[in-house]
Amino acid sequence: MNTKFSNNLTLLAIFLVVTVMMSVFMPSQFMTLRNFQSMGLQFPEYGLLSLANMLAMITGGIDLSVVSIASLSGVVSASFLSQYQGLGMPVGSVIVLGILIALAVSILCGLLNGVIIAYARVPAIIATLGTQGLFLGISIIITKGHGIGGFPPAFLFIGNGSILGMPTQFVIFVVVALLVGLLLNRTPQGFSMMMYGSSPQVSRFSGVSNEMVLIKTYLLTGVLSGVASLIIISGVNSIRPGYGADYLLLSILIAILGGTDPVGGFGTVLGLTLAIFIMQVLQSGLNILGFSPFMKKFIWGLLLLLVMVIHYYRRIYAQRRVVRKSASPAAPPPGTPAAGNQTA
Repeated sequence: MNTKFSNNLTLLAIFLVVTVMMSVFMPSQFMTLRNFQSMGLQFPEYGLLSLANMLAMITGGIDLSVVSIASLSGVVSASFLSQYQGLGMPVGSVIVLGILIALAVSILCGLLNGVIIAYARVPAIIATLGTQGLFLGISIIITKGHGIGGFPPAFLFIGNGSILGMPTQFVIFVVVALLVGLLLNRTPQGFSMMMYGSSPQVSRFSGVSNEMVLIKTYLLTGVLSGVASLIIISGVNSIRPGYGADYLLLSILIAILGGTDPVGGFGTVLGLTLAIFIMQVLQSGLNILGFSPFMKKFIWGLLLLLVMVIHYYRRIYAQRRVVRKSASPAAPPPGTPAAGNQTA
């Protein structure tokens, strides 16, 4: 069976089992329209960050700075949007500029990550750990540790509005996920990312610029973080440095649970989306049961370790299967006489 298909089928089965369990044990609280609407409003924020980390992992890296990028781009954009009444500009123009500012800041952050990783040859986990503190520190300096709020009412439609009865941020996530899927499966950049993650040497010998692949990858992770920041600040009508700190662990867990190989070379948007749904159902159930944020963080960490161990043994099993197949003798063509029946 195809690895991609079997992985997605397994995730779908897990999602159905988890959903049925929650429905059976908490029917009056879980199976309600209000709960499903709440779930639709919650996961797009960390779902976009999970997409960002999936792209980084496909190249064999990781981006620990996604939450800090979202924080910094959100703070800079919020600083502009909160002054909308005194800018003397049409509200629509202020909103467009605020969105562009958030995306521009996130692109610059992603570019810095990409340059450090591609040209300074710093491992992605170290480079993004450093920029994580850098971007968060800049956010704190700008705000002096305080929150920023008071945006144009029309801007809040991004995080609180609805389109055809569906939350706007859910629609944004679906559109972005489809675009990322097209990128991975229908563009040279997506193919190059997969090839680089599988083998940087083969990628270079194929004439691909590994440095540009990495820079473009981290530009994309930056843009996705910037989009997440717009959903965050419009959803709560404010921003403070460090908001969504728990999203980092969640985004890594979702990427790996969704079948993304942390070593590089493999990942699918469908698998990641199914993993998001699984985690959101679990998170909703834990909230209903009254689990504390600290207990949930413990559960996510334990689950991440478990998924990593499962991935390790699956990889070992797959390698052994390849070795067994290559070691088994090939079957003779039809009509070929057996060795004992051949005449001298």
